[in-house]
Amino acid sequence: MPNLGPMEWILILLVLILLFGAKKLPDTARALGQSLRMFKKETSKMSEEDEARQTVKAEPVAPPAAQIPPATPSVEERLRALEEENRKLRESQQPVSSQNEQRSN
Repeated sequence: MPNLGPMEWILILLVLILLFGAKKLPDTARALGQSLRMFKKETSKMSEEDEARQTVKAEPVAPPAAQIPPATPSVEERLRALEEENRKLRESQQPVSSQNEQRSN
């Protein structure tokens, strides 16, 4: 983009004065300045929030492992429970089957 020289700035000011008038030009400039300040403040808040989110994501707080019970038992625990249940069922069937053998003899 080419640099604006003094003649271009004078031309731009003349066009602005013709469009808005000499009385409304300061009010328009003031409103533009306020809008730019508000925009700058909001963008700085957004960048601060983004930085805060990044620090939270970068440093997650891990809860202590001892206080959290496992949601589901592991495969080994389920296998042990099934083997224990199977052993109990076999023990409960052995006396019944031995009693049936004794009755038939």
